[in-house]
Amino acid sequence: MRRILLLYILLTVIGLTTVHAQFDNGRQRIDENGYDQYGNQVDPAMIPDKLDSANVEVQGLPPKLYMWRIKNQLGDRTMIPADTAYHHFQNTNLTDGLTGHYNYLANMGSPRMSRIFFDRRDPEPTIFMEPFSSFFIRPTEFNFTNSNVPYTNLTYHKAGNKVNGEERFKSYFSVNVNKRLAFGFNIDYLYGRGYYNNQSTSHFNAAFFGSYIGDRYQMQAIYSNNYLKTNENGGIEDDRYITAPEEMAQGQREYESTNIPTILSATTNRNHDFYVFLTQRYNLGFKRDIPQAENDTMPAKQEFVPVTSFIHTVQVERARHSFHSEDDVKDYYQNTYLEPDNPLVKDSTTYIGIKNTVGIALLEGFNKYAKAGLTAFASYKISKYTLMNLEGIGNDKYNENEIFVGGELSKREGNVLHYHAIGEVGLGGKAIGQFNVKGDIDLNFPLWKDTVSLIARGEVSNKLAPFYMRHYHSKHFWWDNDMDKEFHTRIEGELSIARWRTKLKAGVENIKNYTYFNQQALPEQKSGSLQVLSASLNQDFKLGIFHLDNEITWQKSSDQTVLPLPDLSLYHNFYMQFKLAKKVLSVQLGADLRYFTKYNAPAYMPAIQNFHLQPTDDQVEIGGYPIVNVYANLHLKRTRFYVMMYHVNQGMSRPNYFLSPHYPINPRVLKFGLSWNFYD
Repeated sequence: MRRILLLYILLTVIGLTTVHAQFDNGRQRIDENGYDQYGNQVDPAMIPDKLDSANVEVQGLPPKLYMWRIKNQLGDRTMIPADTAYHHFQNTNLTDGLTGHYNYLANMGSPRMSRIFFDRRDPEPTIFMEPFSSFFIRPTEFNFTNSNVPYTNLTYHKAGNKVNGEERFKSYFSVNVNKRLAFGFNIDYLYGRGYYNNQSTSHFNAAFFGSYIGDRYQMQAIYSNNYLKTNENGGIEDDRYITAPEEMAQGQREYESTNIPTILSATTNRNHDFYVFLTQRYNLGFKRDIPQAENDTMPAKQEFVPVTSFIHTVQVERARHSFHSEDDVKDYYQNTYLEPDNPLVKDSTTYIGIKNTVGIALLEGFNKYAKAGLTAFASYKISKYTLMNLEGIGNDKYNENEIFVGGELSKREGNVLHYHAIGEVGLGGKAIGQFNVKGDIDLNFPLWKDTVSLIARGEVSNKLAPFYMRHYHSKHFWWDNDMDKEFHTRIEGELSIARWRTKLKAGVENIKNYTYFNQQALPEQKSGSLQVLSASLNQDFKLGIFHLDNEITWQKSSDQTVLPLPDLSLYHNFYMQFKLAKKVLSVQLGADLRYFTKYNAPAYMPAIQNFHLQPTDDQVEIGGYPIVNVYANLHLKRTRFYVMMYHVNQGMSRPNYFLSPHYPINPRVLKFGLSWNFYD
């Protein structure tokens, strides 16, 4: 812990003392919503206190900052808002998500699974890392930054005390060498002691990144190293410690969480994952004069117009998973394959993957063969897996190769119509028979002094089940399965009206050969098809300083036994928003509520670190219990901070506060957080 903190402080000091980036002086136009003339969000601390008109000019060299993410393996960039907004800041560290979509095991950073089916991600790189989506960041989720001055963000979250509380430190630093070249680092350290016994979490990530965005050459690179340690308690021994404490504590109405016995006490999962990601492209094109005013006597300036791009992306990843247990729990596991008389468990497996993608793109509007953007690409991936051997001597090794070819068609320019489609089909190795095609189209048109957006999305895929659903060797779980490919068809539609603060989404997905963990926590495929219907409404209201944000999601699974989902999930956030101290201090005071209807939610199995269907002899419903948090959320210039009372309604209704079977959520606790931006 001490060495990690020293490293954290050292890197932060280096970031704060780095030389300023060199940019040309100029004027920056900022509109009333805080965006400059290029559509980049400007930090609120840099915006003048008074905007006398829709646009103002800031003289000199104010800090400018914009962020983006990598969209896909072709290295396409998607601009995102800079992380400076304070709305929902109090929820950014909650493992159940901003609006409470996830089931998890109570402690910060513990494994989680979304209750909203359409929110679930593919299990990459391994099924053991996917439950940690609240911490583990994939390359397509990483934030790159370009700024004209060094940018540093320090964030700290804390709850509870030194015995059972949780803490999280985050540091993000980025600096430009010049307009094109930037680099930086990200550090994330999480430590949750746990309000229930033997469930502490300790995660650490250090990532270094760089980018070069020139006219002809562009590059973005990430090196990310993740260590995740999770102590497992297997859940509490009896739910009545929560639901009927008077039966367990001699008539007392509540039972101290740290005194509740758990199934496991000496069991740990560890994951170590690192990846190197590099995407680069070289553009061919021409230069043209920028149109100037008739009375402008300055020499004409030129801009570069890219026509064709050559693309290369490579990702190297290594993930090691281990499960260690000294608990002698005879009835907890149904099978034992290694050393039946020895309760000690030392399971391990390693994955190494290398993927290269090359492509050529004819850019939109500048080639007679491609009025829209057109890209052709090919990829080759080699994957190596090491599993335990049944004889206990040596290892079982598996090698898989995949060759795909694909294409992309896109129209991103213009204000009315945009579309994008990308697809790939397998040509060699395990990729034979696999394909994936997805696309989207959006139409934007004016309506009653507002802009209405209609978006349609679709996807068709035929994919092989993840490797660890086909092969896994350990002491209590052992399988080598010959599985059929999963065939998915998904259609979604979205209607958005900004002026009305309305967003409506609906979708349907059909899955053939759906792969899941069954009641024995073993992989299984459903014969035939199942369907999922979903509809979601976001409707926000505002009256003066009073705000009410609402999110309602309805979904239906055609087979609740194989794919259990709650029918209804709700999120409501009522708050007052106003400014104090000469309108320098922005304040939100409010309370939010999360609720979902009862259903037989998936249970959690520590030995495979994944969720599975509940055993037939241990069926319990969770849900039907509101979780209410009360908070104060503030923003002062470059600083955001919050104070929140989590689970404030504990004891106000029938106690049934579980987000996973036999894993109650934390009791009422005070949380606070601080985020500070530096521009020097």
